[in-house]
Amino acid sequence: MERPTKFRPRPDTMAWLVTLALAFATQTLASERAEARRQLRALMDEIWEQRLQEDPLFATQVGDHRFDDRLPEVHEAAQRRGLERARQFLERLREIPLQGDTDYEIVRRILERQVEGGRFPSYRMPITSRTGFHVSFPQLPDRVPLRTTQDYENYIARLRDFLRYTREHIALMRDGVRTGWVLPVVVLEGYDQALAPHIVDDPRQSLLDEPFREFPESVPASERERLAREGRRAIVEAVVPAYREFLAFLRDEYVPQARATTAASALPDGERYYAFLVREHTTLEITPREVHDIGLREVQRIRAEMERVMRRAGFEGDFTQFLEFLRTDPRFYRETPEALLKETAYVLKRMDGELPRLFGRLPRMPYGIREIPDYIAPRTTTAYYEPPAGDGTRAGFYYVNTYDLKSRPVYEIEALSLHEAVPGHHLQIALQQELEDLHPLRRFGGFTAFVEGWALYAERLGLEVGFYQDPYSDFGRLTYEMWRALRLVVDTGLHALGWTRQQAIDFMAANSALTLRNITNEVDRYISWPGQALAYKMGELKIRELRERAERELGEAFDIRAFHDAVLGEGALPLDLLERKILAFIERS
Repeated sequence: MERPTKFRPRPDTMAWLVTLALAFATQTLASERAEARRQLRALMDEIWEQRLQEDPLFATQVGDHRFDDRLPEVHEAAQRRGLERARQFLERLREIPLQGDTDYEIVRRILERQVEGGRFPSYRMPITSRTGFHVSFPQLPDRVPLRTTQDYENYIARLRDFLRYTREHIALMRDGVRTGWVLPVVVLEGYDQALAPHIVDDPRQSLLDEPFREFPESVPASERERLAREGRRAIVEAVVPAYREFLAFLRDEYVPQARATTAASALPDGERYYAFLVREHTTLEITPREVHDIGLREVQRIRAEMERVMRRAGFEGDFTQFLEFLRTDPRFYRETPEALLKETAYVLKRMDGELPRLFGRLPRMPYGIREIPDYIAPRTTTAYYEPPAGDGTRAGFYYVNTYDLKSRPVYEIEALSLHEAVPGHHLQIALQQELEDLHPLRRFGGFTAFVEGWALYAERLGLEVGFYQDPYSDFGRLTYEMWRALRLVVDTGLHALGWTRQQAIDFMAANSALTLRNITNEVDRYISWPGQALAYKMGELKIRELRERAERELGEAFDIRAFHDAVLGEGALPLDLLERKILAFIERS
C-alpha cells in the first residue's frame, strides 16, 4: 500500500512564516505597550488633578485658574487623605507593565517618596527658620492674576480664608508639640519679625492692600471702590486676626515648648527619618556618613584652590586673615541697594549675551530682578528664585537680599547671579516649563538634586565665557562652591553625627568667605530643613562627572551645546535617570 506523502514546507515558505510570526509578536508587544502607556498617562492625569485640587495656590502658579478663590486644606485629615491616595496610586502603578519607562520611573519615585515619607509626620512642622505659610502669603499680590473684577473677587476670597488656613496650621503645630515633632528653639529666634509687620491698625498699611491702591484699566471704575472696601474689610477681619493669633500661639505655646536639641535624629524615629531625607533630597541610595565623607574631600580640594587664588591676588597673610580682609574691606561692599542691584543686573546682561555659546535651546520666558521683601530679609538667605507662571502671564524673578549691605559683598555677585538666574535656575526651569511634550506632572515638578545641582554647575560655566577674571570674584566663586561642599559636612554633622550649632558655624566660618550673618542664617536653615542642603553639591558632582565622561569618550566630537541640551531636554530627573540619559547621548553622538 502506498504511504501518504508528508508535507514539507519549502525553505522560502518557512522563512515567510517565521517573519509573519515575528511581525505578529512585535505588533502584539507594541499594542500591549501602547495600552500600558495609555494607562500610565491616565494615572498621571489623575495624580495631577489631585495635586491641583489639594493645592489651589500651586494650581494658580502653574496657570490653572479653576481654584483661584481657595487656599489649601492642611489639617490632619487632609494629610491622611493625601497619603492614602498616594498608596492607592502606587498600587495601581505597579499593575502597569511599563517598568523602565522614564515617566513610569519618575511617577514611581514620587509616589514611593510620599508613602515612605508618610511614616514621619513632618507636616506637623510646617514652617522653618525662613519659610512657611505666614512668610509667603503677603507675596500673594505678586503671584495671582489681578486683571479682572473676578480676579479681585478671588483674591478677596483668599484673604478671607486666611484665618481658617492659619488655624489649621496652628492645629498641626499643636499636634507636633504633643507628639514630639517640634522645631528647635534656636531657629525660632526673631520669629516675630516676620509676623509683626502684618498686624496693622489701618489695612492700607498691609502689603496685601497693594492691589487696591491702583487698579488696572481692565477693572471697571464702577467696581473699584466696592472691591477696595471689601478687600480692606477682609484684611481687618481675617488677615490681621490670623497673624495676631499665630504670633500669640508662637509666643505663648510653641516657642516655650520648642525642643532644645537641633538634630533631626532627636525627633521620633529620627535616625530613620534623616536617612530617608538624605535619599529623598539626593535621589541616591547613600548614607549620611557617605555624604559627610564626600563633603570632607570636597572641602579639602576646594580649600587648596582657594589658597592658590589668594596668592594670585597678592595677599601676603594667612587664609584666616584673608577671610577677615574680604569681610571687612569697604571696597567689596556697596552703600545703597540700588548700587548692588545695578551691579547684579550688569553681570546678568553680560551672561545673556554669552548663552548661545553654551546652549542650543534657550527659553522664551524672560526674568526680572527684585529685592527680597523687608519683612523676611533679616532672616532669609542671600537670594532666591521664583519661577514664572505656568500660563506665561508672569516672568521668573531673581530676588536679591539688600538688607544689611555690609554682609552682601560684590565679589559674590557673579556666582550668585549665575546660580539664581542664567544659566542657572531661570534658564533650567523656564525651559522645562516650555517642554510641551512633557506631562504637566513633570513640566511643573522637579527633583532638588537636579535643579540645585544644575544651578551650582551653572556657576562654574562662567569660567568658560569670560567671568571671574578678577581674583576676588574667582575667590567668591570658590566660596560659593565651598559653601555647598560645607553643607554636606555640616548638615550630616548636625543631624546624624552629633555636631552642635556653634560647631557648624565655626566650621563654615573657617573655610569660606561668607559673612557671619549669612553663615548663621544658613546653619539655622539646615537645622530647620534637614537634608535639603545636600542636594546642591551631590547634584553638581553627578553633572560634572557625566560631562567629564562625555568629553573623554567623545573627544573632538564633544559639543558643549549638545551636551547641555541633552541634560536639560527632559526636565528635572533623578540623578540615576540623568546618568542613563547621558550615557545614551554619548552612545548616539
